[in-house]
Amino acid sequence: MKDITVIKIGGSTFNSGDTTIQDVVELQKKKHAIVVVHGGGNTATEWLKQYGIQTKFVRGERATDIRSLAVVTAVLAGLVNKELSAAINLYGGSAVGISGVDGAMIESKMKDKELGYVGSVEQVNVKVLETLLKDGFIPVVSPISLYSLERMGEEPGIINVNGDPIAGEIAAALKAKRLIYLTDTDGIWDKNGATLSYISQVEVAPLITSGVIEGGMIPKVEACIKALKEGTLARIIDGRKPHALMAEFVKPEGGTTIGK
Repeated sequence: MKDITVIKIGGSTFNSGDTTIQDVVELQKKKHAIVVVHGGGNTATEWLKQYGIQTKFVRGERATDIRSLAVVTAVLAGLVNKELSAAINLYGGSAVGISGVDGAMIESKMKDKELGYVGSVEQVNVKVLETLLKDGFIPVVSPISLYSLERMGEEPGIINVNGDPIAGEIAAALKAKRLIYLTDTDGIWDKNGATLSYISQVEVAPLITSGVIEGGMIPKVEACIKALKEGTLARIIDGRKPHALMAEFVKPEGGTTIGK
């Protein structure tokens, strides 16, 4: 279990020609231990629209009230999670779809009352992940997590958490060899639109302040820094490129490495 790779798959990287699932299955066949963490915000937004629920974002994060939580849970822990698990199994891999709720894997508290049922990762319990990996399965992890800390009264026991920090926290807890974010850009760009091939952790704060690192890239980079502390190689790459994931195990090309 020394060669674990945690892969965060963003929903924006998927299309009819995507090769990520094939790569995941091929890596499993080559005896790599793989953990997949997924998002699915765009799919959740589509389903919220069908139920007439307006999506509200606060500082770039989806505010989640009790009605939204029910739909987001059904979509992320249900539909998206099972579609990904099914795809891996149909391509010849062995996957088990779970959420952060299962085995109290991701314990969270409410991040900000203004955001509602949106959580921050406070503790990772890796027993379920280790059991599945040792038995030869790919855990496919939904970001719906256990609302177990600072919970009030009759509040629900589930909470919506950004998948990016979950991937970083899982990588750190497992002391993974690699943490790879598959995104819809070729890594992090500088102000001129050129890809930054390498960023040290001490450069991150100034790059955020200057606006070079912004939006959804911020939680990814912060999660990479978390994993770095456990010796994990952290990479942000373009998941739209054919077999981009497989290339990371052969000859990495493009993307951004976050290093010490």
